[in-house]
Amino acid sequence: MKSLFCFFAATAVTIAAPFVVTAGESCSGSTTCQASATCSETATASVATLVATEVSTKDQSIVEVAAGNEAFSTLVAAVKAAGLVETLSGEGPFTVLAPTNDAFAKLPKGTVEDLLKPENKDKLVAILTYHVIPAKAMAADVVKLDEAKTVQGQMVKIEAGSEGVKVNNAKVVKTDIECKNGVIHVIDTVLLPPTAK
Repeated sequence: MKSLFCFFAATAVTIAAPFVVTAGESCSGSTTCQASATCSETATASVATLVATEVSTKDQSIVEVAAGNEAFSTLVAAVKAAGLVETLSGEGPFTVLAPTNDAFAKLPKGTVEDLLKPENKDKLVAILTYHVIPAKAMAADVVKLDEAKTVQGQMVKIEAGSEGVKVNNAKVVKTDIECKNGVIHVIDTVLLPPTAK
């Protein structure tokens, strides 16, 4: 397995291909994977709504796509509080591992509210940039890796198996939401860098 840095140094081509979500089942690999038992079985109701959306996201930035879907309202609020809107609206390319509102709800009570306070901005920035990879990594690229370096500076562990893909302890529930400055993969758990735990 290669790290993301090494993989992208070796190839500039990204491949869009079917991506295994659950054992023996796959999504279409497109930006608008059809809502069906294949995809939505592993998704929350809010992510199932996103999966069913037929609007193309390729002409919108990562921030615009996230802001346009209620499933990411907590993430968008956090990005705004951290002052990262301009960065994630920039040229990129970026791969964002996007936690849903349900993922944020799994954190201990009061954690999100605490992180959104101005005095905790540095910690919030560290957590959010731990969800961003400074390259466009489609699902077909990600499954070839065992780790990737984040914008925050630390590595995330990637594990592909018969039941799908996990990044650290988070399950990837939707892949390849292409944006004009990168790609979003939806995850069901907020990733916490070791120093933020």
